[in-house]
Amino acid sequence: MSKKMGNAVARNRIKRVVREYFRLHQFDFELPLDIVVVPKRNLEARQLTLALTKEEFTPLFTRICAEAAAS
Repeated sequence: MSKKMGNAVARNRIKRVVREYFRLHQFDFELPLDIVVVPKRNLEARQLTLALTKEEFTPLFTRICAEAAAS
């Protein structure tokens, strides 16, 4: 993650929240996947919550898993 995302505190918060999402949902994804997450540049780390992360990521990974299973 680049310094464009803010200072070290902000970057670490983003990483912690994303890791926690994957820790809680690691068994929801049936396929073995390597995932790279690139945060949006306008993301405010202070406003990032686990609920917001879940709201953004769950539909994406549901679609990714469905497409991967179909192929």
